[in-house]
Amino acid sequence: MPTSLPPLDQLPIRRLTSGDLLACADLSEDRGWPREEHKWGLLLAAGTGYGIDDPSGKGLVTACVVTSYGSGLSAIGMVLVAERYARQGIGRRLMRHVLAELGDTPVTLHATPHGRPLYEELGFAVTGRAEMVRGRFTLNEPAAQIPTRPATADDLQAVLRLDAEIFGLDRTHMITRLPAFADHLRVAETAGEITGFAAAWPNMDTHVIGPLIARDTSTAQSLIVSLAAATERPLRTDIDVRHESLLRWVKANGLEPIAFNAVMTRSLPDLPGDWSRRFAPLTVAAG
Repeated sequence: MPTSLPPLDQLPIRRLTSGDLLACADLSEDRGWPREEHKWGLLLAAGTGYGIDDPSGKGLVTACVVTSYGSGLSAIGMVLVAERYARQGIGRRLMRHVLAELGDTPVTLHATPHGRPLYEELGFAVTGRAEMVRGRFTLNEPAAQIPTRPATADDLQAVLRLDAEIFGLDRTHMITRLPAFADHLRVAETAGEITGFAAAWPNMDTHVIGPLIARDTSTAQSLIVSLAAATERPLRTDIDVRHESLLRWVKANGLEPIAFNAVMTRSLPDLPGDWSRRFAPLTVAAG
């Protein structure tokens, strides 16, 4: 006689490792998302993955990744449920487990319109919005030219200090991975002072610009121009909607709006740091 499978609410939740990368990419593909193996690799290496194995042996039922920044903030991303298990409460169970593990730590995530009701039920509130834009960058509307150059190893400490000041928390474990993760990493420099930095990392057929940290909009524009010049791929990035002038400028230069995500937080009223100099995240999955 065939062995009956255990009910969904009894399937064990386990920690994922880098060895689960392909299973996570398969889960993304199952839900109609890009496979994004390169991004999954970073998140599983720098963060903590959680998942439930399909008892039938067909990969993962559900998964997500938590990127922690000490006790000050954790970001939850890549929350996915296999299509065959959708709308059966398995994603809610995984999220409740992860939030219980995080305890009193403040949490943030970027929510699609589909996922937002669940997160509101779990105590998250909308504190902002980010707009995803994508396209081939063509400099139709020039900007002020702030000097930029490729980052070097000697820039690392200055970049880390600037990032901690603007992000509001120490994310050394993410920033130090950028030279290997990104195809291009550039800094803006004025009078010997690094005033911004940005990376372009490969994701399927695009280069994603993130993080984008800059003293002002002109510096952010100059970093985007320099990264666009270094690639033939379309660009993609997620820009805080409060940066209206930068969004208008990138759209004038060939990038088109794709989607909006709600920035949500739990146990804190807003994200730490200085949003006015934080233009785009490394990835929305990591806060």
